[in-house]
Amino acid sequence: MLTLKDLYEVYEKHQEDYDVQVEEFTIGNKHFNFNSQPSILGVINLSVDSWWNHSICYTTEQAVRRGKVLTAQGADIIDIGTEASSKNTQRVDELKQTSQLLPLLETFHQEGILTSVETYYPEVAKECLKCGANVINFIGIENSEEMYRVVADFDAAIVICYLQGKHPRDLGEFDFNLAEDPIDVLYDYFGKEIEKATKVGVKKIFVDPAVGLGYSNFYYQYKYVASRMKYQIGMMLNAFRLRKLGFPVFNHIPEALEVFGEEVRTAQVFAGVFAALGKTDMLRTHEVAKIKAMLEIMSLI
Repeated sequence: MLTLKDLYEVYEKHQEDYDVQVEEFTIGNKHFNFNSQPSILGVINLSVDSWWNHSICYTTEQAVRRGKVLTAQGADIIDIGTEASSKNTQRVDELKQTSQLLPLLETFHQEGILTSVETYYPEVAKECLKCGANVINFIGIENSEEMYRVVADFDAAIVICYLQGKHPRDLGEFDFNLAEDPIDVLYDYFGKEIEKATKVGVKKIFVDPAVGLGYSNFYYQYKYVASRMKYQIGMMLNAFRLRKLGFPVFNHIPEALEVFGEEVRTAQVFAGVFAALGKTDMLRTHEVAKIKAMLEIMSLI
């Protein structure tokens, strides 16, 4: 069982990293004070394959309505995805992604709502940024330099993910034994990617350990739940150590369907507590109102 002693040991071992400051920057018309206040990224799914079905929007009108609701609930940015991250779900090509995203982005831009687009296609990113998107949630590792140039051209922000595969549809089983201390592996990976991105002019960067992506041994297989959740919670508690890279840390808040069952919508609040304790700077969640309330109560105690 996870105990207070376990939490203290994380801090005691790495306390010299705990108060590190990161870059703060403006996205769209909003300045983000990452060193004093975490931010929230709400989610809109345009893919009907998403298992988190209450966030699926079947029409542009539904998506606009959900975006406005999430903003009212406390989301700082709305993240829009056209592909579900599960391995066996339908792929969405560049043309279809663009045709789905652009009308929505135009409307949100007119409404003054900040948006993030989840894609691994540089051409899709370019068209979305032209249309008013503010952040590219780069869920891939291929064509990274091209993607960084696109982001730099628009002075946009980018989320750089750590993946054991080309993109979320290319993930096999996660290697829990990739290192004695996984943070070392991530630190080296992000260091190299940050160097490439800043070299071409990117200034606004988030680093994302991507603990919530759908590796085949992460979900739906109860025998892996202990290993998976130990890794996910450990990574979120250690998020502050990645802030030494100089940029804010982004976390997909994971779920625990195998344990929570039909109460899975409360799972992100449980996981979000560990993300907040680990000083995650931006929390990506389907449950904006719940996460907002959790962050507010934690700020009061």
